Amino acid sequence: MSNPVDVLIRRVDPDVPIPAYGHPGDAGADLVTTEAVVLAPGERAVLPTGISIALPDGYAAFVHPRSGLAARCGVALVNAPGTVDAGYRGEIKVIVVNLDPRESVRFERFDRIAQLVVQQVEKVRFHEVAELPGSARAEGGFGSTGGHAAVDGTTGGNRYASVVSDREGQ
Repeated sequence: MSNPVDVLIRRVDPDVPIPAYGHPGDAGADLVTTEAVVLAPGERAVLPTGISIALPDGYAAFVHPRSGLAARCGVALVNAPGTVDAGYRGEIKVIVVNLDPRESVRFERFDRIAQLVVQQVEKVRFHEVAELPGSARAEGGFGSTGGHAAVDGTTGGNRYASVVSDREGQ
């Protein structure tokens, strides 16, 4: 088990709770909103979390959606995961969207809205080349490994699925 990484945190809102892990072994610490809002179907909002952080060089924080909000309410994050760079010192804000086609979603002050995952990130040097080395996957992407009825052609009658499968086979 590695040692925890020290992250400096400043409360933009003096009453906001410090992000915490819900269970031992959790990867993400809970982020809350400091603002009450109601989102109609299809609406989005930028919700403040009331905190700003200072990450050590070589780290970034990633704002991930909460699976329970997605499953129960149809709430997603527009730019998931959102990236908080080590040099950013402003308030962390979360862009949420209500994907439910019929029901509004209500957030109250200090409702959990997302989770923050801090990870070590590598710096890279890019080297331009005329050709890339080969690989088993090559240029296969966007469902090239199959595993879903819509791309495996087993849906019967789904015109879009057959078009996707035909294009991927080329």
